[in-house]
Amino acid sequence: MQFTSDNAGRVHPKVMEALLRANEGYASPYGTDEIMIRVTAKIREIFEAPQAAVYLVPLGTAANSLILATFAQPWDTIFCHQTAHIQEDECNAPEFYTGGAKLTLVEGANGKMDAEALKDAIGAEESRGVHGPQRGPISITQATEKGTVHSLEELQALCDVAKHFGVRAHMDGARFSNALVHLGCSPAEMTWKAGIDAVSFGGTKNGLMGVEAVIFFDPSSAWEFELRRKRAAQLISKHRYLSAQMETYLADDLWLELARSSNLAASTLARGLEQSPMARLHNPPQSNMLFADLPRKAHQHLHEKGASYYLWGGSLEGGDPDEPLTARFVTDWAASDENTQAFLAHLRDV
Repeated sequence: MQFTSDNAGRVHPKVMEALLRANEGYASPYGTDEIMIRVTAKIREIFEAPQAAVYLVPLGTAANSLILATFAQPWDTIFCHQTAHIQEDECNAPEFYTGGAKLTLVEGANGKMDAEALKDAIGAEESRGVHGPQRGPISITQATEKGTVHSLEELQALCDVAKHFGVRAHMDGARFSNALVHLGCSPAEMTWKAGIDAVSFGGTKNGLMGVEAVIFFDPSSAWEFELRRKRAAQLISKHRYLSAQMETYLADDLWLELARSSNLAASTLARGLEQSPMARLHNPPQSNMLFADLPRKAHQHLHEKGASYYLWGGSLEGGDPDEPLTARFVTDWAASDENTQAFLAHLRDV
């Protein structure tokens, strides 16, 4: 009954097997290995972007921060949602890697930036000349930190605002695959066709040991990114172990299979919560992350029975047993229906 994070899940066996195969013999270092050549070609094919510049880094924070550093000057501001991962969970890494660029937070319901609010936020900058921040890129989290997914129309509207002001658009795709299978569209439709300039294409949260792809649809930014990656100590010497993970991930659509599995597990959990008179879902399931309110006594019972998940504010201890507390539930590719049903049975016992 593990719902803390998809980061807590295990690596897919095919990936472990690929790492063992990659461990044979010698390979060229620093991303010049033969596997990476195949990975680059495959990603270009999947995204319908034959000129795209493709890189691998081990961490999502590095992927996001280095893309934004490539797009933003130290005197710029980056526009993102109030709950964006770069705002809440990256310990000022974007500010650090950009050399001082700030974040401007944009409002929007359910974790999604509102296009009109973004337009107002960007328009308000560059209004104080040398005394204020200059307009920098926008950053869209897809799927969002609330488990919701921007529609293609919403993505297009946000990117149109960015284009209007002449700034570039970055997509934080740590859960890119989960969002994609929910929308049922192509990777190209969810990125460059909507106006995205660069994306961090996540794998770690979806069955890989630790690798994220960075994709620039305009390769003119490639050399600067390479220099920033090296300077930031994110250029892995034994790169073949990143490449092997990503190649297996993309082979035979494993990445889509794993995302469908984790999304399905979240939908199963959501249906069970909806049937409980004690539970209130914040939003219908759109990815592998759910937020729901349950009374404190329910949380106490579930944790006593071994369920693992995070509370979003509030404490299990003390207080009114009927006070509603918000829980975040995240499922991964290996989530079993048996464990989900056991969790729901314990909930019914309350």
